[in-house]
Amino acid sequence: MAAELCYRIESLSKAYAGRQVLQIDQLEIQAGRILALVGPSGAGKSTLLRILNFLEPPSAGRVRYGDFDYGPGSEAPLATRRQVTTVSQRPVLLNRSVLANVQFGLRLRGLRDSNEQVEAALQQVGLAHLARQQARTLSGGEAQRVALARAMVIRPAVLLLDEPTANLDPYNVGLIEQIVRSLNQDQQTTLVLVTHNIFQAQRLAHRVGFMLDGRLIEIADTRTFFEAPSDPRTAAFVAGDMVY
Repeated sequence: MAAELCYRIESLSKAYAGRQVLQIDQLEIQAGRILALVGPSGAGKSTLLRILNFLEPPSAGRVRYGDFDYGPGSEAPLATRRQVTTVSQRPVLLNRSVLANVQFGLRLRGLRDSNEQVEAALQQVGLAHLARQQARTLSGGEAQRVALARAMVIRPAVLLLDEPTANLDPYNVGLIEQIVRSLNQDQQTTLVLVTHNIFQAQRLAHRVGFMLDGRLIEIADTRTFFEAPSDPRTAAFVAGDMVY
């Protein structure tokens, strides 16, 4: 049986000041699965995440999310935007306690924050013991886990992760990967992970897509992507060769 689709992208392009940075003919993102996007810097991965999060519309084409069509000049309804959230490589934390940072997403949405919800999220990311500490005194790995807890507590249908473990130590990388895996398995959260770490993509993703020069060169289930890629550029990238 075919997997339910979360997003369907058709003839999508994005240009800035006349310069095209993204051109994707077709992309289907399955609900409740993890899709990893890999490729060199400047390939258009982060631009695609911004479009998936309804932060900016495409220049042409369309993105279908559920029953909503998102295209040039359109704006997603608030209820739709609230179903999707992003955790970036360098999260911005409020100059408040860890607890207050995790509560923020709930309050921004006008939801009643329950201490149990917030404490459970902090427990899940291993930071319950730092709940009263000022967030801006945390290490990079701890700050990233706070950002994840802030996203998790609002229970998004889709979580977009933009290089969530870049420049982190192996301990924090392992913790964050475990959290991501649990979110997908326990809550059926759809995840789109942008990463330069192909081994991370191999560990976490159900499907992997390779982007180059704003285009989606190949997408396949993870095993096929790494063991039998169909495009020579994908094979070269997986082998560690320069494909820029």
